Amino acid sequence: MRNWSGSDLKLRLTLRVAAVSMLCFAAISGYLLIEADRSVRARIAAVADVAARTLELQQSKIQWLNNPRSDFPDLDGVAASVMAPGLCLAFRSNSGEISQRFCGGTQTDTAAPPQAFAALYRRLFDPGREAVRPVISRGQAIGEAVVWVDPAVLTAEAWHDAGRLMAVLMIALPLLCALVYAALSRALRPTRLIRDGLQRIAAGDLAARLPPFDLAELSAIGDVFNQLAERLATALSERNALTQKLIVVQDEERRHLARELHDEFGQSLAAIRALAASARLTAVQDCPPLLAECDGIARTATDMMETLRGALFRLRPPDVDELGLAASLEGLIAGWNSRSRGRQRFEIAISGSFERIPASTGANLYRIVQEALTNAAKHAGATRVMLRLEMRETASAGGGSEIMLAIDDDGRPGDPQGDPQVKSGMGLLGMRERVAALGGRLSFEAGQSNGASLRVSVPVAAGREAAFVERAA
Repeated sequence: MRNWSGSDLKLRLTLRVAAVSMLCFAAISGYLLIEADRSVRARIAAVADVAARTLELQQSKIQWLNNPRSDFPDLDGVAASVMAPGLCLAFRSNSGEISQRFCGGTQTDTAAPPQAFAALYRRLFDPGREAVRPVISRGQAIGEAVVWVDPAVLTAEAWHDAGRLMAVLMIALPLLCALVYAALSRALRPTRLIRDGLQRIAAGDLAARLPPFDLAELSAIGDVFNQLAERLATALSERNALTQKLIVVQDEERRHLARELHDEFGQSLAAIRALAASARLTAVQDCPPLLAECDGIARTATDMMETLRGALFRLRPPDVDELGLAASLEGLIAGWNSRSRGRQRFEIAISGSFERIPASTGANLYRIVQEALTNAAKHAGATRVMLRLEMRETASAGGGSEIMLAIDDDGRPGDPQGDPQVKSGMGLLGMRERVAALGGRLSFEAGQSNGASLRVSVPVAAGREAAFVERAA
């Protein structure tokens, strides 16, 4: 069965109208053929009645005149008045012998029908059937008046009538299809506006609205579309505000955790180092064999302090509002290069000025870069990561700027269902939430062989609004 899922609606409706029209033509043709056959049956039945009565009168005249030599049967008069092409008239005695027969000639200008049509017509209508009327004399049947029409003549006439209907169909059907297609194109023209509106909604333009339409059905669709667009815009605005508040709460919780680790755990490690140093001084004087253990405790405490400093740096990065986004990202890249010890290479390229961007925009972009670098280095196993940050002027009527962030790496590819960036830390989901709260766009593409690309675009005006939401929270 053919799949019509991608076909044009106007074409489908036009084809259905054409199919219905052909069925109607076929029904009309069948009806006309049935009526023509019924008319022929009625005509030959009437001729048979006339022929039988004529023969009965002849027989009565012979008996009244007592003239057995008179010609009987005599069908010349009947044949002269009713004879038509293909019509046959005969008298058949009780013994089955044909005493007299007249047949009209066939028309030579009538085209012979196709064999398939002739076979079908003969199967449906039995055109060679006879009309038989008994001839009664003195209360007894002396024979029969038989009338029939040559089947070839009836079949040719039926084909001729069907041919005229087919000619009408060949002319009328294309014209009808063209008119129907034009009418449907005009009636369904508003569907283009509906499609364009849906495409604008899919592209993120929630201000798209549909005008009222003439058709009630399309107008109802437009009303529902506009209501859904308004509700979606409201829901998205509320979601972005809530997401921004959650991000602010998350960052505040991280700062609080960083303070707790620094004040409690950091002080404890510092005390352990001091005790180890004191124990070493005592061991030098009283128990030299303990010097190695004291040095091991001091080294372990020092390593834990380094690990704690890295965790505190990730939990509470440098103040982007004071250092600026560009300087903070350069420091982040430098830190990754120092910790990788040559195993991985991180590069950064900055274009434009980022001194006047809102604090919320800078902090969120820093978090996005921080998470992306962590995922690329630790989970994707990238050996080279390139970070590009650019400030662009937008071409919109109101002016403004747009921050473009691009991160490319050569790490292992990940499928969308099991991507490492989704499983680790904030992942793509957290990045999308931050970008959505700033009113921007995010895209992530993983290569077939290796490498991945992250693209973030954030309007600066949206960042100011997000900063206001943060202050209000």
